[in-house]
Amino acid sequence: MIGDIIGSPGRKALSSLLPSLRQEYKIDLVVANGENTAGGFGLTMDTAEELLDSGVDVITSGNHIWDQKEIIPHMMEDLPLIRPANYPSGVPGRGHLTVKDVLVLNLMGRVFMSAIDCPFRTADQLLDSLPKKDPPRIIIVDFHAEATSEKAALAWYLDGRVSAIVGTHTHVATADARILPGGTAFVSDLGMTGPMNSVIGSDPAPIIERFLTQTPRRFTVAVGGPLLLNSVLVDVDEKSGKATHIQRVDRTMG
Repeated sequence: MIGDIIGSPGRKALSSLLPSLRQEYKIDLVVANGENTAGGFGLTMDTAEELLDSGVDVITSGNHIWDQKEIIPHMMEDLPLIRPANYPSGVPGRGHLTVKDVLVLNLMGRVFMSAIDCPFRTADQLLDSLPKKDPPRIIIVDFHAEATSEKAALAWYLDGRVSAIVGTHTHVATADARILPGGTAFVSDLGMTGPMNSVIGSDPAPIIERFLTQTPRRFTVAVGGPLLLNSVLVDVDEKSGKATHIQRVDRTMG
């Protein structure tokens, strides 16, 4: 599971590093958050195809999924793209997807973010709706949220009911990867895939100016310098759906 991919630097890091990682670790499924793939804001068909060509199997997202309007008509097609399931009913797209017998669920937090439907109750509704006969054994969750407390709370709430829950959105990798008592792998935030010499992927200058002046500034993806790929690798027992191992897999290039 790969952290938020930031613009062209993130796509470059992904295409350069992911094929060898898939081979090195014999990876069965790759899930990556792609909501910042197109110039740092949103996703286009071209950038989505670039992620898939690099070896991503499922693209998750978050609050920036709506930034590039061209992707919206494609969100219910065969493109393996999901948006947070706890957006209100009637919103385009889907919140979960099953690929290679793995159910991937996307949720979004509400602390310091938009007031959307409850991610806890949305997760309950989905899990309760699964077929009683032969339900998917492996369920993984991308929880796109700002507050680490909310991420940890949802992980404990879902412990034993999903195989893994990983946080995205802050673009800062956390060092708390572990398996909870019920067998759910958890990490507060995957981090990001993009330019290392940046403020969470963006050129530092306008962000510093905004903090100094408290006036609006246009953010752009940072260019130049080394590139970073943040991710975690989760091993899951196929019969029980319980995680057996989680580890950070972080790489740099350039």
